[in-house]
Amino acid sequence: MKRIVGLLVLALLAVLPVPAQAQQTKQYVADAKTKIDVMGEWAHPDDDTSFIGPCGVWHQLYGVKCGVIMVTRGEGGGNAAGTELGPDLGLRRENEDRVAHYRSGTIDIFNLDRIDFFYNQSAPLTQYFWDEQETLRRVTRVIRETQPEVYIGFTPTLAAGHGNHQQAGRLIWEGVLAAADPTMFPEQLKGPHALSTWQVKKVFSGGSTAGTGGTTTSANCTTGFTPSGLDPVAGVWTGYNSPYSWPAGNSQGQTAGTPKIWQQVSDEGRSAYPTQSRVMYKGVSVPACPRFGMTESFVPFQPNSSPAAGRDDAILFGATRPDPGGLPLGTLEYLTFSRFYNVAGEPFQATLHLRGKLAKGNVQLTVPAGWTVDGPKPVKAGPSADVTFTVTPAANATVDQNAKISALYTTEKHATGYTDNVVRIVSAAEGRFQRWGNWLEYDQWLAKTAPQADRLGRSQAIQSMGIGQTIDVPVVVHNWSAKQQTGAVSLDLPSNFTVDANNKPYDVAPDADVTVTFKLTNTDATLPAQQNVTIPIRTATGSETLTLTLVPTTVIPQATPVVDGKAEPGEYPGPTLDLGRIWQGASTCTGVDDCGVSSTGEGNTAKVSWSDDALYFFIHIRDDYQSYAVTPAECVGHWQADSVEILLDPRGNASQSLKDTANTFKLGIFPFTQSGGPCWERDADNHQGYSSGALDTGNAPGVQVASTAQWVGSNQTTVPHAYAGGGYDLEVKIPMADLPAAVDPSHLGLNITPYDNDNTSAPGTTTLRHIDMSTRLGWSALGSVQSDPYRWGIATLPGYTPPAGRPTTPAPPDVSNPNLNGALSPQTIAQSARNGVPISGRVPTDDLKIQYAALDGNAVQLVTSSKGSGTARAFLTSGELGAIPVWTTSCTSDPAPDYGFTPCAITDGATPPWSPDMSGHLVKQTSRQVTRGVQHWTIPLTAAQRQQLTDRGHLLVSYETTNNEVQAFDIRIA
Repeated sequence: MKRIVGLLVLALLAVLPVPAQAQQTKQYVADAKTKIDVMGEWAHPDDDTSFIGPCGVWHQLYGVKCGVIMVTRGEGGGNAAGTELGPDLGLRRENEDRVAHYRSGTIDIFNLDRIDFFYNQSAPLTQYFWDEQETLRRVTRVIRETQPEVYIGFTPTLAAGHGNHQQAGRLIWEGVLAAADPTMFPEQLKGPHALSTWQVKKVFSGGSTAGTGGTTTSANCTTGFTPSGLDPVAGVWTGYNSPYSWPAGNSQGQTAGTPKIWQQVSDEGRSAYPTQSRVMYKGVSVPACPRFGMTESFVPFQPNSSPAAGRDDAILFGATRPDPGGLPLGTLEYLTFSRFYNVAGEPFQATLHLRGKLAKGNVQLTVPAGWTVDGPKPVKAGPSADVTFTVTPAANATVDQNAKISALYTTEKHATGYTDNVVRIVSAAEGRFQRWGNWLEYDQWLAKTAPQADRLGRSQAIQSMGIGQTIDVPVVVHNWSAKQQTGAVSLDLPSNFTVDANNKPYDVAPDADVTVTFKLTNTDATLPAQQNVTIPIRTATGSETLTLTLVPTTVIPQATPVVDGKAEPGEYPGPTLDLGRIWQGASTCTGVDDCGVSSTGEGNTAKVSWSDDALYFFIHIRDDYQSYAVTPAECVGHWQADSVEILLDPRGNASQSLKDTANTFKLGIFPFTQSGGPCWERDADNHQGYSSGALDTGNAPGVQVASTAQWVGSNQTTVPHAYAGGGYDLEVKIPMADLPAAVDPSHLGLNITPYDNDNTSAPGTTTLRHIDMSTRLGWSALGSVQSDPYRWGIATLPGYTPPAGRPTTPAPPDVSNPNLNGALSPQTIAQSARNGVPISGRVPTDDLKIQYAALDGNAVQLVTSSKGSGTARAFLTSGELGAIPVWTTSCTSDPAPDYGFTPCAITDGATPPWSPDMSGHLVKQTSRQVTRGVQHWTIPLTAAQRQQLTDRGHLLVSYETTNNEVQAFDIRIA
């Protein structure tokens, strides 16, 4: 049992950790304050909102306790609600996430304090910034401390998009493995705070939920559901009434005092992130049936063909609730295979593993039609059994497809335990495009770290090339069979492509590879409307499809521009680049004079020249509505107002080096500000941060910008917001010395992406907002192109040679804003003191003791003693700290615990002030360096501060040793 007790200290109720050794048994067991039944894991606050409704239902109906591991607090994102950045933004975003989940009973959110940096699509880049092993160590500690039975979160595949999301998904698979492995982080298993290994029972990470049947109109909503894939699917109905009621006067017209359904609570929580451009939810929700696809299970469960699988608690079977088959709770049952990739007609082994109080019985496997398997086979009574079968796929088994194998353990008393798993049938000689970059790295992760995740699929075949160019297309042929394989590889070419040979032969030994390489030429003269084309790669019995992105190309000539906002004759003799292609946000374009195109055909364009080791850009933007004008402090997050971003990959290989935009230069330019002229910043690149004005961080010296845009003088929509002349021009100088490496004049990655924001005022108001409602355009325009340098255009610079000595390897990236240390978060400290899980999943300590704490006149007196050295921080707070409201509302009967989620007027939904006192909940804070011995603290208070503490006042103390160990205390001020 673990470790929180009440202690009376001079009329103060103190909640203090008890040393683990006082209650430590040989086998660590999480107590009720620490135990989590269903754990979710995500990268950023607001990634986890699909969890709200299901956890509310599970908590209310089945007593389940949900928790969330949050790897970052989102400090690297934009802020549409205030000026907080870095740690200050992390504090605000942590609260938003707690508010979103609080009503569902999910009050434990374990922030790991990893740095949140820019949007990217590289798990390796995320590992670089997150310190991969330390993050896994923290995940493992949280799992071992809280002992969750079910684990839910992102897919680890590249389909997760954001590299932070990919890595968060990987941490699910890695964390489940590490928590159960005594050789992983063994220091957590010994000493005064010793934990035990822990086996998570079910994993839902990347599973498919597609299928037919089921319902959204009644309880047990997955009844009758048939998955279209092979992953078992569990669902939960969110139409149940929650404990929260509609307040009088609500804008939705719902009867006062009637309950909100859980889907309403979920949708309100999903919107509770104003910093991330979300607005107050003002709709009326209808019931839904959120579903989760299971990708790994170590316990018996119900197949979707079983009526019990349709129940709203089916996800809990075998984990927190006994499986309906009748095996005792705690029984482990799972299938493994001698190999995942198999060839038609060739046998492999399948082993059913059973652990627990096993009764005598037998096991039988079910395999696809036409396959063969031996058995049934007996199971003896005892604590464990491993039963192995020989399975042979049918000679005509379909290739490039997963196949399900299930096992049924039946005891003599007719209790049953079902489980299943999948293998994949591949062609004997499989030809795959040779992976590179993030795709190669992901396949290596599967093979070395998490082979069970192979069921989710390997990486896609992806490549890019400039129009009119020739590239190599290497195809690796692997022999999965036991016999020599010979044959030929061929490519199915779309129009406007040629190849050096129609097919090429291979001859490959068992379990070996050979590579054949085609020379592929694109014959397009202009960039096609559809930049992605598909090229099937075929061998004798299998195929895969290469997705090839065609990108624009240009030549940048030498000239001598002057940065004055005008393109004079001779300054830009090169070709005109079309910036009028939309890659995101097409639905927000309005009328013919918006989003880069006018009724006369005039659109967004650019011309580029180089001179004296600098690049020059003349950019013309067609726009009919001038967006919000930023302040100097808001001259970051360019997507939240009208802007243009210039993207430069100096070596043209940032994607190949696994650093993506961290090896590039990206300049976001606001054409006007509230100060009148333009401002600019670097974002999501090698050295992001402010780049102009008083806040300039020195990351873009020598950049010059001239803009013809003139601010209309108001952020009110009551004045005209048309641009004079129907748009604006930018002229920009970028010294090539500012780029993270020397430019390769034969292959400079280049893109230019305008962002168009129009009327962003909230309904019923006339004030424009600093909020992302943008349409995004570009020269090379594909979804998420801002994060994919390989999809940028290609430029050459005839006659240019970089100065001697300029490095060709980019410097380590600098993300500028640091992350929040959990020891500085009152909400995190309070949680750690309550549940005993150390701040950030770090190593716990008992070095600090609180000997005395009292409110004495207009001061708090505090006496501490320490066994060593470190930093102690004290926070005085008032009111409900677990969920500080994020919206204002005119409803007068919307008290806690509903926390102002309901509007009673169209103008409701503004954001209350947050900084510097957490909306009035942070009364005072102080810190001191602690050395061995006794310390006397006096924390002076004003009369107003003392009065604040009468409303549920708390003294929160965090302590960090010089070895990065942590401790937390929560003392109630009566």
